[in-house]
Amino acid sequence: MRIFSGIDHFAQCVGEEIGVTEWRTITQEDINAFAKVTNDYQWIHVDTERAASGPFGTTLVHGYMTLSLVAGFMFDTYRIGGMSMGVNYGSNKVRYPAPVLVGSSVRGRVKLVSVDREDTWAQATVQVTVEQELNGEAKKPGCVAEVVSRLYEATAA
Repeated sequence: MRIFSGIDHFAQCVGEEIGVTEWRTITQEDINAFAKVTNDYQWIHVDTERAASGPFGTTLVHGYMTLSLVAGFMFDTYRIGGMSMGVNYGSNKVRYPAPVLVGSSVRGRVKLVSVDREDTWAQATVQVTVEQELNGEAKKPGCVAEVVSRLYEATAA
């Protein structure tokens, strides 16, 4: 976990990898919970029997579930002091280079792409690569996303 004293300190790291998270294993229970929340019950995600005879031999993690892990990976990687809040402003680019299979371990590799400063806030773009391995073997990334956040400085009361 990297701690930055403020937005300006954070901005000094543009172009750098700012952290890598711990590995997390994705279970079928995780996938089923995501399906329930999103109402995405496509068989490749939740029907273990049918998926076993499908093209991947098992169930797949939803692409949007993989993307949703990015926010937590950012929280696990760095903190910026002197802020009142940070808000998700969107994504510039999201790609899924390879499917993530149930039982895979994933982690986030976080790089600061840009910080555009305004008076009391900044817009930061962070690239998060969701690396994966299955049975100890490294695989292609499951997701690469450029996430845009608005960072607001705390104001004196």
